[in-house]
Amino acid sequence: MLRLHFFCQRLSTAVVASVLSLAIASFAWTAEQPNVLFIAIDDLNDWVGVLGGNPQAKTPNIDKLSKRGVNFFNAHCASPVCNPSRTALMSGLRSSTSGVYSNGTDWRNQKSGKVATMNMHFKANGYYVAGAGKIYHESYGRYEEADWDDYYLRRGPTAEGEKGKRKGNPGPAKGESGGVGGIAFAPIDGNDDDLEDYHIVDYCIEQLQRKHDKPMFLACGIHKPHMPWYVPRKYYDMFPLESIQVPKVLESDLSDVPPEGVKMAHPDGDHAQMLKSGRWKEAVQGYLAAGAFCDAMVGRLMDAFDKSAYRDNTILVFWGDHGWHLGEKQHWRKFTLWEEATRAPLFFTVPGITKPGAICNRPVDFMCLYPTLCDLCNLPVPSHVESKSIRPLLVDANAPWSSPGITTHGYMNHSVRTEKWRYIRYANGGEELYDEVNDPTEFTNLASKSEFASIKEMLRKEMPSVNVDSPNDKTGNKNQTDPDKQALKKAKKANKEK
Repeated sequence: MLRLHFFCQRLSTAVVASVLSLAIASFAWTAEQPNVLFIAIDDLNDWVGVLGGNPQAKTPNIDKLSKRGVNFFNAHCASPVCNPSRTALMSGLRSSTSGVYSNGTDWRNQKSGKVATMNMHFKANGYYVAGAGKIYHESYGRYEEADWDDYYLRRGPTAEGEKGKRKGNPGPAKGESGGVGGIAFAPIDGNDDDLEDYHIVDYCIEQLQRKHDKPMFLACGIHKPHMPWYVPRKYYDMFPLESIQVPKVLESDLSDVPPEGVKMAHPDGDHAQMLKSGRWKEAVQGYLAAGAFCDAMVGRLMDAFDKSAYRDNTILVFWGDHGWHLGEKQHWRKFTLWEEATRAPLFFTVPGITKPGAICNRPVDFMCLYPTLCDLCNLPVPSHVESKSIRPLLVDANAPWSSPGITTHGYMNHSVRTEKWRYIRYANGGEELYDEVNDPTEFTNLASKSEFASIKEMLRKEMPSVNVDSPNDKTGNKNQTDPDKQALKKAKKANKEK
């Protein structure tokens, strides 16, 4: 009860009332509520074997996991930045509602910090909630006793005590330069257990080996392939440099992109440095190697899961927080509204519901995770959660579906993704429209063509109507105004009234 009291103190009065009622209801928990294994991967784009983003990717363990249930081929992040993406997914509030647009915004001080997040909601409803690694953006992690039953941040052979902070992962092997500019890649002279992710998986394996007297929500946050791509040399050796293929890039690709999009691409930054260095292939090799290391960690986790008592009564959710550019559109990293930055893996396995090997091409975004897991675990969906359950697509991957995938990057910058289209609208009215069926590389912007005006209008209606300004927005688009000033005024007025 003391834990519950501390938990309640951190929420608004309205949320406290809700949580108290849910906590009371939790005593009626029955064994029918499934466990949840919640696997989050940092910076993993569609360079996964089953997704086909790069034919050279080697991810057999992730591919095997995907075949257990439904693989969402058209899944997109809520925001192409670590902090806002994870905040949106875990809080249930879109960036446009919370004002969390960048890594420089502490989500705990925004609206997202005043609601019951996913792990808090599961805990209040009788679940044993534990985790390790990167679930929230670690600059603003919230792993207190009120939020989790147990959370293991860091440990390993260099840890200072059981709960100590590690001294850091190994750096580049002797004689290696460490990368080009801000793009860090190199093999290390070390083993898998010299990296933090190895010990994050160790913790989760230990949890799977324990007997719990409540249903379990276990979160495993793996860092790689987040930079630096410093992984043991054996993973680099899997991808001989001479065989590496770099992404196809048009020299004129940004010529039909609005200035706002070009600004996000920043072609004179990472990409210009990479071209000048002549090391593009090495960088691609580094990302593939880091992905292969990640795959090995997923393999360890799933081997332990299959040997555990939880194998047959656990929902598996595997997701990446956003995509990553490796030169496409003359850009590196995330931070854009194009396919490379928004698309990421999403796999669901639900005992008794999903069919092994099912592929869903319906567009979804990761806002669906919170309500879907509530739905599947027979928990009420908190009123603040902005998306809906994708349970119909878990039952039938081809079921009718009318919702698009929506991604937000900065104030008033949105992308809408359907099966056919991607429509991008920036804060000052700049537009992009791509035919994803006939132009999956998004080389041709159709937004200026009059015959697509009705398509744009239809997709524009799907964009968030409320857009909270943020004093900490570091995307470079703060305070730009939309040409439709009446709609903007109306949205801001509606938000104030709330």
